[in-house]
Amino acid sequence: METNDNIASAFGARASLRPGASFGVGSLPHRSLADAVSFAWRSTDIVTIPSLPRRSPAEGMIAQALVGITGVSVGQYGGITVDAASLDPKGEVTTDLNSEAYAGFSAFLRTYSEHSNDPSHIKWQFVGPITLGLAMARAGIKPVDAIRLAQRAVKAHVRHIEAEVARVCGPVTQIVVLDEPMLHEALLIGSAKGFSADDVLDLVSGALAGLRTGNISGVHNCGQVDWSAMLATGANVLSIPVPSPNDEEAMSDLLANAARVSDFLDHGGRIAWGAVRTDGPISISADRPWRILAEVMCALVQSGVDPLLIRRQSFVTSACGLGTHSESVANRVMSQVREISAKVAEQATASRLTLGS
Repeated sequence: METNDNIASAFGARASLRPGASFGVGSLPHRSLADAVSFAWRSTDIVTIPSLPRRSPAEGMIAQALVGITGVSVGQYGGITVDAASLDPKGEVTTDLNSEAYAGFSAFLRTYSEHSNDPSHIKWQFVGPITLGLAMARAGIKPVDAIRLAQRAVKAHVRHIEAEVARVCGPVTQIVVLDEPMLHEALLIGSAKGFSADDVLDLVSGALAGLRTGNISGVHNCGQVDWSAMLATGANVLSIPVPSPNDEEAMSDLLANAARVSDFLDHGGRIAWGAVRTDGPISISADRPWRILAEVMCALVQSGVDPLLIRRQSFVTSACGLGTHSESVANRVMSQVREISAKVAEQATASRLTLGS
């Protein structure tokens, strides 16, 4: 697992990111590659490479990761088929960025020079080894083989994509986030399948450890968040939905880990707050989601977290992806994200002035 010194160095001189900077999470609803790329460039402070499962199920995060694994195939509607006779858990995993599964990635990179304003950072996401491994186990692969194959596949795909982004985009800092919505479930069922909690967390930290020096690692979880587990992954960025102050269990877990959150921030880590919920009715304005985020930050401050750090080292995002919504809703959500992002930046500036810095 990464040390705190590694986290701090990831946000070095090149990481001049303003407090509350926004980026995208998950997928987009666009069917047009050109429209999706245009949206990606204009919707957030940190441009996020799009994935478009509504345009093609092949771009679903599980389907995308299965491309290039011998013995596993994905149907036109995203179903997984396993050919046990040809499956080789130790076989080579290839990454074909020209395949349908990577159309969003390819379109972004192909048109990079047309849109580029020389960004300092680019963010992209990929499914994590735990979530991919559980999906393959449910498709009929033995759990031990599924998990091992998943970790190898994620490492291979991430390494290939990271190299291609560097080739096309030059010395940009990449924020690479592994999507692990099944992390909590894996911790609950791991022992029954021969994996301890440490084994589960090592899968994530091992996948993150393969990133190039200078890039920034992250873990996203829009399922049930286990703060202790998230903090133990060694990721530079923790991407999580803002818990509702009325959700006593979620708030209790967060505040129980306030000292560790404080240490994480103190050593340079950042939290990407999923401030605008996407799993139910969408807010009309940014007022309520901003108020909830502010209440959560205040609760952490009351539990000992530095008020300047919690603002200065935050990102703002939607809670989850936008792939199941309309393009108009995606525009509204990201407009609210940008508004909340600006408020976080304003508060961070005000805090510095108050402290005389």
